[in-house]
Parts: sequence; structure tokens; C-alpha cells
Amino acid sequence: MDPEITEKIMQEMAISKTTLIDIEGVPMLQSISDVWDTIYNFQARDGDVVVVSYPKSGTTWTQEILDLILQDGVVEKSMRAPCFVRVPFLEMAYTSLEVANSMPSPRLLKTHLPVHLMPPSFWEKNVKIVYVARNPKDCLVSYYHFHKMDNTMPDPGTWENFFSTFLSGNISWGSWFDHVIGWWNSKGKHQILYVFYEDMIEDPQREIQRVMRFLGKDLPEEVLQKIQHHTSFSSMKANPMVNYDVLLPSVLDTSISTFMRKGTVGDWKNHLLVSQNILFDEEYKKKLDGSGLSFRTEL
Repeated sequence: MDPEITEKIMQEMAISKTTLIDIEGVPMLQSISDVWDTIYNFQARDGDVVVVSYPKSGTTWTQEILDLILQDGVVEKSMRAPCFVRVPFLEMAYTSLEVANSMPSPRLLKTHLPVHLMPPSFWEKNVKIVYVARNPKDCLVSYYHFHKMDNTMPDPGTWENFFSTFLSGNISWGSWFDHVIGWWNSKGKHQILYVFYEDMIEDPQREIQRVMRFLGKDLPEEVLQKIQHHTSFSSMKANPMVNYDVLLPSVLDTSISTFMRKGTVGDWKNHLLVSQNILFDEEYKKKLDGSGLSFRTEL
């Protein structure tokens, strides 16, 4: 892909504003609100594949798996451009959507939008969606560290402040609870494969096969093993086309934290106080009770 496109997207990221604006009950970055009409009116196509998640739920990992499956496991093709160029992010707006509109089908796209904010065209076309969900405690921890190093995001404040902000849902892309439940309730109405981050950690080969079958592909065993190796945490962390190291420090300050930090289950135990864990468990039970959804917070 044209390196100028990569540069343009990086510049757009660098000037993103950090104020939160309400869009239909969901706090969103002002840079998204400013171009909301363009995002909401984006035109999906038959054959599009979309990775959807709440932030810091394994999005980059999932999109890399999907890209390699769609490229029949040819690793060289997955190195054709940084992941944020190969897989346009709907909320990045102008440049990212320009890239998406210029791509041949089938396109692989990414969004963090809650289900009720998805552009209507995605429900009108023959689109496949892979939704990846991560347990909220690890998601909270990862999102906190991301806020600290991502200069396009609001200042997270102290850990105590961020904990309360996350639990209340007054945070970019809104409530984790509303997000995972909204997409869970929609999976029977559309072509949605609901994947759990913890399942991917536990048995990546099994989950890669699930995704492959969902996409209607049938790749040989050795190709699946190659995809599994290339999408392991260590491989991706060392891959400049995936780890976001190509971005300027004005966007992601890797001196504070790396974009790909740990990729584990259970890191929340190193952060949540006993009192916070009790509060979190109460909120979790209240919000998810009766939803049919359950998450593993350790393996």
C-alpha cells in the first residue's frame, strides 16, 4: 500500500481531540463526534468482514487472525502494510474510510461501536461480523494502561478514578456491560460469531478453526499452524506491522507502556484492591444477571 496513506492516517491520529461527546447515550471522542455523519453513513458491501470489540479486548489479535485467514495464510501478504491500514478503523473517519472505499472486496474492517451505533448499511448487506469479548477486569486494566500511553485519549487520572469511570461507563465507547450484552443479544439476528478472548488464550488453534469455518474457508492444518504461530503474542509484539511501533510518540508514547503489553488472563489481580474487586463483582452480577453471558477472569 501507498506509504503516504500510512503517513496520512498517523497524522490524523496525532491531532485527534480528547474531549468526550455524547452520541445517543454513548460517550465518544470529539474527533469521532465531529465526523459522525460520515461514519454513520458509511456504505457496507456484500462480503465485508468486520472485527468488532470493546477497546482492549483482543481486537488487533483477532483482526490479524482474520486477515491471515482471508489471505490463505500467506504471511508476506499480512506484512503489506501496518494493521491500521490493512484493516480500516471506521471511527478513524476520513482517511481510514477513504482507504476502505478504495479497497477491493472482500474487505476486512474494524470498529469499537456498540451495536446500536453501527452504520445501518451493515445490516442491509451480506456482512460477517466477528465480535471478540474479554473479561471486564482485564479489559479495565488494559484500557487504563492504554489511556496512559495513547495521547489521543483523555487523561485517565489515578487508578482509583479510572476504576470508577470504567464501572460507570462514562468512558470512550461507553459501558463495557452495555457493549458486550448488546452484541450478545444481536448474534441470533445477524451473521455474528461471538468469540471470547479467554477461549483464544486457552486454545488458539480451536478458535482459529472456528473463525475459519465462519468465514467459509477450509485451510489445511499446516496453514492453520502457521497462522497460530504468526499471531502468537510474542510474534505480534515483535512485528512492526502489528505492534504500532510505526506510530509517532505524539500518538502512542511507548516509553510509558507498549501497545501490546501482556496479553494474559488474570492481570487484574495485580491491580484491583480487595474492596474494588467486591464492588466490581456486585456490578457484574447486577448487569449480567439473566443475560446468558458469563466470563472467565482466570484460567
